[in-house]
This record gives sequence, structure tokens and C-alpha cells, in this order.
Amino acid sequence: MNRKVLYIWKIFVIVLVNVLMIAVLTHAGSSIQTLSKIGSSGSEVRQIQTRLKNWGYYSGSIDGIYGTQTKNAILYFQRKNGLTTDGIAGPATLSAIGLPSGSDLDGYSNNDVSLLARVISAEARGEPYAGQVAVGAVILNRIQHPSFPNTLAGVIYQPGAFSCLNDGGINAAVADSAYRAARDAMNGWDPSGGAIYYYNPAKATSSWIWSRPVIVVIGDHRFCS
Repeated sequence: MNRKVLYIWKIFVIVLVNVLMIAVLTHAGSSIQTLSKIGSSGSEVRQIQTRLKNWGYYSGSIDGIYGTQTKNAILYFQRKNGLTTDGIAGPATLSAIGLPSGSDLDGYSNNDVSLLARVISAEARGEPYAGQVAVGAVILNRIQHPSFPNTLAGVIYQPGAFSCLNDGGINAAVADSAYRAARDAMNGWDPSGGAIYYYNPAKATSSWIWSRPVIVVIGDHRFCS
């Protein structure tokens, strides 16, 4: 092969590599959803629909498809919360909903999601979805509180913290909703209003927990500071 042909092949290979790199980067960039609008679909849309439905803004199906009903719900939410009414779930609207744009579960791993889901499922099985998320939020709130361990596993396995560790409930089959609730809590949704405790009045045996100021009641649980 003469030098001219070799030179042409080198140029061809360089161009081909650059084209492939651009294609890969373009595809990667397109997979990161920065905002949701008409025509969007996926987990972010499903989370938007779930939250708006729990709050009474949305009455459609939780199907992960951003259609007219979802847009109208976003418009309603935006009007009620002083946001720009464009029907698009951009960064400001996502933040107001509790879904920061580009959120990646705040650095939590898949193992963390599974562990939190197990506790949510065991502690809040049969509770309203917002109540399941609230239980997860309480656990995450404890991580940030100086009175508790500063890791997820540390909070969950703190002696006496959760009855499901003593009665084996944490080892039971995990409800699908618990995984969604764990991710919602990790993405910043806190229906508990910042609570660090919760209890069921019908089951609570500690007189001390009754003294805690109640922030909100969801289902059978009282969430307290």
C-alpha cells in the first residue's frame, strides 16, 4: 500500500471515529431529560403525575405520558403556586413539585433504594402512597438531624428505631409502590413536612412518642417533629 493510500485511510479512520463520538455524545445527551412537556414520557413524568394526583391537581392515569391532562394539571399547579404558566415542567416547576431538574436520587445507590423500600414496605404497607413516601422522608430527615446517625444504613439499623427489624417485617416481599416511594423520597418529596418521627396511635406503646408535636396525619400515621 503506497503512502498516498495509507494517508487517505488514516484520514478516513479519524473522520469515522469523530462521527461515532459525536453520535454517542448526542445519544447520551438526549437521554437526560431536562424538562417535561407535551410528548415527553418516562419516569420523571410518572413522578410528576403521581405527586400532582396526590395533591388534587391531576385526575388522569399514572402512565408516564405527558399529554393534555398532564399539561392542564401543570398549568393548574403553576397558577396556584405563582409560577410561570407555560404548561411545561421546567426547573422552577420541578423544584416546586419536589423534583429538582436532573436529579439523580441525590447520590443514593440502587442498594440504598432497595434498603429504604424494604423499610417503607414493612412500616407502611397498606398506607396511602403519600404516607409511604412520608415514612421514607422521615428516615432521610434523620440522616440530616444531629440526634441520629448520618448514613441511611445507620439510621435504619439504629437499635429500637424500627419495629420491622425486630419482627422480621423487613424481610417480607417488598411492594412495588415502596420502590417508587423510596425514589420519590430520595428525589426530595417530603409529605411529612420535615418530620423525624411517626407512629400509629392504635399501635404505639411508648408514652413519650405521644408528647411529640404532630406536623401532619397521613392515613394511620402521625408524623412528628
